[in-house]
Amino acid sequence: MKFIVFSLLLISNLLSAQDSTYYLSAHKKSDDSLKYELNQIIKNHTEFPYTASSTDVWDILKHTDRDTANSNNVILIYSGRSVDAAQEYNSAAGWSREHVWAKSRGDFGTSNGAGTDVHHLRPCDVSVNSTRNNRNFDTCITCVDVIDNGFNTGSKRDADLWTFEPPDAVKGDVARMIFYMAVRYEGEGSDPDLELTNTLLNNTDQSPLQARLNTLLHWNRIDTVSNWERNRNNIIDSFYQHNRNPFIDHPELAEYLWGDSIGLTWMSTLADTSNSASIDKYPNIEFTIYPNPTTTRISIKASTNLIQQNIIIYTSAGVEVLSDVIKGEDTEINLEGLPDGMYFISIGDEFKQHFRVLKI
Repeated sequence: MKFIVFSLLLISNLLSAQDSTYYLSAHKKSDDSLKYELNQIIKNHTEFPYTASSTDVWDILKHTDRDTANSNNVILIYSGRSVDAAQEYNSAAGWSREHVWAKSRGDFGTSNGAGTDVHHLRPCDVSVNSTRNNRNFDTCITCVDVIDNGFNTGSKRDADLWTFEPPDAVKGDVARMIFYMAVRYEGEGSDPDLELTNTLLNNTDQSPLQARLNTLLHWNRIDTVSNWERNRNNIIDSFYQHNRNPFIDHPELAEYLWGDSIGLTWMSTLADTSNSASIDKYPNIEFTIYPNPTTTRISIKASTNLIQQNIIIYTSAGVEVLSDVIKGEDTEINLEGLPDGMYFISIGDEFKQHFRVLKI
């Protein structure tokens, strides 16, 4: 479980920038119409070459995946190790560029577009990259630990099935990158038509499919969006491709396209932060929502003593199901009578901040 701490100012700025206009055309859409609108929003991004003397994928990953504790290093996705960013492959002694959606699944290689889209490219240890190969993402049954330079990465491959299980810390990251690819690449022009499946594919199958859908949905639910992902999304959008991963901004979208909210209308207004005039009055408020995911109860802890600020909880379809008020610095909410699923929490009358919580 993760403790999610949100800065009022940071989240307000991010959401107001992302949601007020960027996803407007997808608002109140569902199913294929929702997927189409999301594709229209994120397609036609600025493309960069895989390897070039100009800015290429190597250069971008050194920025997007830079180690915040050592700016000369990058963080490897499946290992979590920090390595010298200057060691680009280096005869297999350095790091490699992992296609999270394996480039053979659709046979798009490293060509501009799907092959160089940094929303699904991450630094990776060369040997771990080789182990992952084009294995399906799934929870292993007969698990074999994946080792990186003598270090147990937390990743696992299955001894009997062609599957790969990343460590818990990046399971949601992987899922959201895969979801992005399945929406961004719809077979237009030279693009592959990437789709999700629950059928495991063998290593020689080059169908434009990625498995296992149900597992990826589960990982998206249990490993919630991290500040690392948000920062990476912002860098890609602001400096390079000029498009965003909708599933980092709105992880619940996966439920509307493939999960438990199919057929329902997506209500993007739940993330509207236009009513934020009182930020100056509350410049340093932080909320901690925990545990998240939860089974029965959540606690809302404020960094300062607030009273009589409303709390409203909505379903993913925008239906209000609970209301309460902030009671000082720590308020407990009982979700026991609600069905499992994704919920939105609106906190405050003057500053209106919105959060997500998963009940399992």
